[in-house]
Amino acid sequence: PGFSRDDLVVSSANREAVALIDRWPDWPASMVVIAGPPGSGKSHLASIWAQKAEAVQVDPATPGAITAAAQTGRNLLFDGIGDTKIDEDALFHAINASRSAGRHLLVTSRKWPSQWHLQLADLLSRIKSAPMVEIAEPDDELLAGVLVKLFSDRQIDVDPLVVRFLVSRIERSLATAQDAVARIDHAALETGSRIT
Repeated sequence: PGFSRDDLVVSSANREAVALIDRWPDWPASMVVIAGPPGSGKSHLASIWAQKAEAVQVDPATPGAITAAAQTGRNLLFDGIGDTKIDEDALFHAINASRSAGRHLLVTSRKWPSQWHLQLADLLSRIKSAPMVEIAEPDDELLAGVLVKLFSDRQIDVDPLVVRFLVSRIERSLATAQDAVARIDHAALETGSRIT
């Protein structure tokens, strides 16, 4: 799969999040949060930013990873917070370290921070004060663009009629689009036929 800026499909559903990534380093705060449903492009945006900002990507569920990353003095990326238990003290100190070093921290999540079940009041306060951007469920434009990209990632050139047919019939989620493309590709390979 392509994760460059050129591979990114932009529509009204993700325009605000894309603008935030494009605007770096002129961010409104040292830390920002991007939330959105599975498959909405959070990791794609995070990858673009991490390369541009030369950020250290941290797996927040790995013991000691947050503390070790905070000590690097570099920009930090926490992709996927809220799905597993994290070291809240370490995250709080990483946020403070980034701020004091004049560095940036990008957090992505499937859930809004209010659903992370944080216990540390100071951390909750820091997170709530960070600018947050939501990636919405895909509109037709985004869904069509993502379908074309998913087929392209598999080196499959499909007719625009196929894309329109899928957009009008699949569930409005990018995770469903990924599943549909995988299943269509598998069926085409199995039968040795073109995708029509």
